[in-house]
Amino acid sequence: MANFFSDNKDLQFHLQHPMMRKIVELKERGFAEKDLYDHAPQNFEDAMDSYRRVLEIAGEVCGEVIAPNAEGVDHEGPRVVDDHVEYASGTVENMKAIVDAGLSGLTLPRKYDGLNFPLVCFVMANEMVARADAGFENIWGLQDCAETLNEFASEEIKQKFLPWVSAGATCAMDLTEPDAGSDLGAVMLKATWSEERQTWLLNGVKRFITNGDGEVSLVLARTEEGTTDARGLSMLVYDKRDGGVKVRRIENKMGIKGSPTCELVFTNAPAQLVGDRKMGLIKYVMSLMNAARLGIGAQSVGLCEAAYREAFKYACEREQFGKPIVRFAAVSEMLTVMKAKLEGARALLYETTRFVEIYKQYTHISHERQLEGEERQEMKFYNRLADGFTPLVKLFSSEYANQLAYDAIQIHGGSGFMKDYPCERLYRDARIMNIYEGTSQLQVVAAINAVTKGTFMEQIGRYAAGDYCAEMQPVVERLKALTAKFAEMVDRVETLDKQAPGFKDLHARRLVETAGHIIVTYLLARQTGECADYGRSARVFCNLAEGKIAEAHACVMGSEAGDVALYRVDTAE
Repeated sequence: MANFFSDNKDLQFHLQHPMMRKIVELKERGFAEKDLYDHAPQNFEDAMDSYRRVLEIAGEVCGEVIAPNAEGVDHEGPRVVDDHVEYASGTVENMKAIVDAGLSGLTLPRKYDGLNFPLVCFVMANEMVARADAGFENIWGLQDCAETLNEFASEEIKQKFLPWVSAGATCAMDLTEPDAGSDLGAVMLKATWSEERQTWLLNGVKRFITNGDGEVSLVLARTEEGTTDARGLSMLVYDKRDGGVKVRRIENKMGIKGSPTCELVFTNAPAQLVGDRKMGLIKYVMSLMNAARLGIGAQSVGLCEAAYREAFKYACEREQFGKPIVRFAAVSEMLTVMKAKLEGARALLYETTRFVEIYKQYTHISHERQLEGEERQEMKFYNRLADGFTPLVKLFSSEYANQLAYDAIQIHGGSGFMKDYPCERLYRDARIMNIYEGTSQLQVVAAINAVTKGTFMEQIGRYAAGDYCAEMQPVVERLKALTAKFAEMVDRVETLDKQAPGFKDLHARRLVETAGHIIVTYLLARQTGECADYGRSARVFCNLAEGKIAEAHACVMGSEAGDVALYRVDTAE
């Protein structure tokens, strides 16, 4: 039987990371619920055993149900029936399997019928689902909307919605509008308080909404009349059972066809306010988006895993000139680099997840009691890392998903262009990953502060100060030289930006990617000390990093202030 957890030693490795002990202690509040719930863990070992068992169940569902349904779902897709979404038959089967397996509400507290698992487990499940079918991951993975409710909503709202999500209710986040894409401050969907009905009423249109007909929807809407910017926006939660929302159409997309991307019309749709008015974009959507970006990271890594496996399998089976093509140097090199990128992206994904997890747990604890001084410092520390690493992992993993999907087709040759093999679907599915939840360009904008404020450089310093096995010592020395080049680039950009405003923006991507290449290589080098299997990928990725950083360094150090104008598009042309 196919099992996407049992067959992936890399996932099992990351589940055993030393920081899991701290994460579990924080999540379980010192195992305070061990006597309140039969399924609550008694200790760390008991918790880890539960995680493994559930992840194995998730892996089986992915391998035995979701993956076999993927091609059929891609072909059939969802449709609009009576103003609502009707899923493809395979999607319905997938949802039933997920619910029957108890895989909803994975991270939610037990008092809301959740499993109270760490975010690491949810991200792993997301990755496995995406490996099986990236489109279905968009439906299942949106249950992380419930975490926003758990963090910011009133107890009344939590009691109403969270057990429903734990029972399998689908979710959506309704942010984008026809005239407000990435610029969410321009959102104009109107929320008006009704004295008669004692509720907020939503009116307007949303577009490009993933799983837009979900049962529980978080909606960004304008509650403050007369405003046109972010200060007039609030977050509300909408219950599909209350009516008032129609699906105008499902977008006809290039890929992830099983995921309904909807245009929605709101007509006096009742909704409840989440948290405080005017904080919808400033506070709640930022939290929601960061969670979504981590989800896209998991989705991207899952697709990388699928693309690599398809390419490797085909290369071992396909013979040309009397031998399998995997024995040709050109193909072997491609596969080796693909694996290094896959393992590198996964290392970055779970490092980021651990940072986010610890920050989030301290946030939840702060709502229960006053944090100790050391705890407050830790929360600030991990918040800073989470803010820098989240756009970084979204940038790297989504770009690698596209690269590995491309390479998988290339290794298949002409066969890869046909629908006979899954890699054609993977290629189409991958293309959205470096677009939605913020394009790669926007991830650079989000991450550049971590360069200029020293967050990345400080963390690189911590990695450099770690202990590494003898095999990795040459890699560490090379990384120190690359870090020196990075420092030179940062210094030059900051100096010239004062003379020519916009110089930093011109080279932002080079700086962010340089930091990322160094960080990923350090992570793989660290992993090699725990498992020698990562040694090859660490060395290969270091070679890749040296080439990329050499190019970026030459460009930045050779760039002059006048280049700002040189690369500015003349709109008069």
